Amino acid sequence: MIALLLRDLRLAIRAGGGFGLGLAFFLIVVVLVPFGVGSDRALLAAIAPGILWVGALLACLLSLDRIFALDHEDGSLDLLATAPIPLEGVVAMKAAAHWVTTGLPLTLAAPGLGLLLNLPAAGYGWLAASLALGTPALSMIGSFGAALTVGLKRGGLLLSLLVLPLYVPTLIFGAEAVARGIDGRDTGTPLLMLTAITLAAMALLPFAAAAAIRINLR
Repeated sequence: MIALLLRDLRLAIRAGGGFGLGLAFFLIVVVLVPFGVGSDRALLAAIAPGILWVGALLACLLSLDRIFALDHEDGSLDLLATAPIPLEGVVAMKAAAHWVTTGLPLTLAAPGLGLLLNLPAAGYGWLAASLALGTPALSMIGSFGAALTVGLKRGGLLLSLLVLPLYVPTLIFGAEAVARGIDGRDTGTPLLMLTAITLAAMALLPFAAAAAIRINLR
């Protein structure tokens, strides 16, 4: 499983679908927002938590279709399905590789990009904490969606339609945690909800994704 994780990390970096693509998209979203809403610093500070979370969420979507598609095209997915490694473990490792190449860089870059949106100083730590807790759920949910659409022609659009509604709770609690941190209110509830969503996704979705892959490979 560790070898599979390292393999996926190398492929993601070589293919340009990991670090660079998601970060570039995230940067573009953050840069374009002030052009659309104006240069009012108070307005930018008010919408910064939501915009940063939406940007991170959409950046995670960019590489979801690559989680299983490349392995399906070259036949590797069939070999992984029949390997001694449980297919649920394969799904978990692929989700982990997606998070390391997409979610983790976004988490590290978000506080710096918050400067462009005039994010208040009190929000930087909460932004990083909420993304660290929430982005693993985005990768796991995305892996489930990728498993449902593997092998389908033009499955990228369908994947986005399937995954985006499932992302909404994570988005709500993530942005709320940052907003509460900025206002000095208690952030325990939204952070606990983010943690619960991530743990539930990690516990349940590998089995659902593995079942979907087995059905699509028949």
